[in-house]
Amino acid sequence: MNLVKWNPYDEMTGLRHRFSRLFDPRLPSLWDREAEVAASWRPMVDIYEEDEAYVIKAELPGVDKKDIDVDLKGRTLVIKGERAAENEVKEENFCCRERTFGKFQRAFSLPEVLDADKIKADFKDGVLKITVPKREEVKPKQVTVN
Repeated sequence: MNLVKWNPYDEMTGLRHRFSRLFDPRLPSLWDREAEVAASWRPMVDIYEEDEAYVIKAELPGVDKKDIDVDLKGRTLVIKGERAAENEVKEENFCCRERTFGKFQRAFSLPEVLDADKIKADFKDGVLKITVPKREEVKPKQVTVN
């Protein structure tokens, strides 16, 4: 049994296609497994807070470093890119195709306490690590008791 992240939008899309086919059975079925997987690919991320920074790690296996863009617009951090399709196997030779290819985009709202000029992004072994430092005035400070 596979665990699949539930996406309510996918449910609505599938329902719409089923209703369309009910009234016009000549329409191609868009609710097959390949279409479902292709429409739902979003890189998985971990986001956590450290004393000095916020860290976002995104899994991007099979994505080339040159195909990744990280943009900061106001307080919104956007990760976008594309995983290129592999054409080394003929389509008729596939028994099952679950890996997805194509464009992706994720956006994250960041708190106002970030230092936008010092954001770093590193890509290694298919994992993108973005470090968003906090401004100096919001970092925790240790006070000595006299």
